[in-house]
Amino acid sequence: MMTPMVSQASDSPTGADKATRFGRETSVVPIGGGLYRAILHQSWWIITGPNGGYIAAILLRAMVAAVDDASRRPRSLTVQYLRPPTEGDVIIEVVTERSGRTVTNLTARMTQDDKLIALALGAFGTDKPDSLSFDESNGLADVVGLESVPVPESVEVVEVDPDRDVPMRAHYDLRWVIGALPFTTDGAAGERARSGGWLRPVEQVPVDEVVLAAMSDAWMPPVFSKLAAPAPVPTVDLTIHFRSLPADPLGFCFVLFESPVASHGYLVEHGQLLAPDGTLLAESRQLAVLA
Repeated sequence: MMTPMVSQASDSPTGADKATRFGRETSVVPIGGGLYRAILHQSWWIITGPNGGYIAAILLRAMVAAVDDASRRPRSLTVQYLRPPTEGDVIIEVVTERSGRTVTNLTARMTQDDKLIALALGAFGTDKPDSLSFDESNGLADVVGLESVPVPESVEVVEVDPDRDVPMRAHYDLRWVIGALPFTTDGAAGERARSGGWLRPVEQVPVDEVVLAAMSDAWMPPVFSKLAAPAPVPTVDLTIHFRSLPADPLGFCFVLFESPVASHGYLVEHGQLLAPDGTLLAESRQLAVLA
């Protein structure tokens, strides 16, 4: 697919609040034929490229624009990362593969300079208020395995991995609660690859599915709690299942990530994003390379 000229784009981003930096830097602009233009910003870089959650948020933004139906909310998003992009323009091609009575299925391809950067598969669906609904957890403490969970205001803000310049982290207010801090152990003491705490955007950005997509990959990889020194852990595949939205969209979410398996140079990571009352907002699962 040839990259369209940037001049074809309109000036109005789709599905983003331009009043916030997050909205501006994840915005997409329709340029016709199911194509959208976006700009990747250096502020979302980790070490050698952009954060995977940031890419997922932009792809989801383009899908939301393509569906253009507020009654069909994102239910599932899977992204495969093929190569790291550079800062600047990307093109997203969204195809509606099927739109049924309650579910719409889409694919999206992000390219830069005619090179494929990421592939995405999304499912959007309407609410079914009369369907079976239950939550068998006993609250946030039960979910995360603590006797009690400290409120975010009582958690001391500490620097994590202060020796590396990671611009993306400046976008989040992070309060570490569970697990060893990154690179403070070599795993010999039996530290688990499990960590979590309170997380929210630094800006007053209401948490919706696009923000949840970004936050699903914003925490430090839990394997870092087992390592004595930094190591690259690039994401191969990230899947997010969206469950609910928080009652307070501007408040903290509690996030919990763990990597129960690492072998043959790859690891899996399971994540949960929860509201303060324990409501499950989203679940994530990713495959990453352990270099």
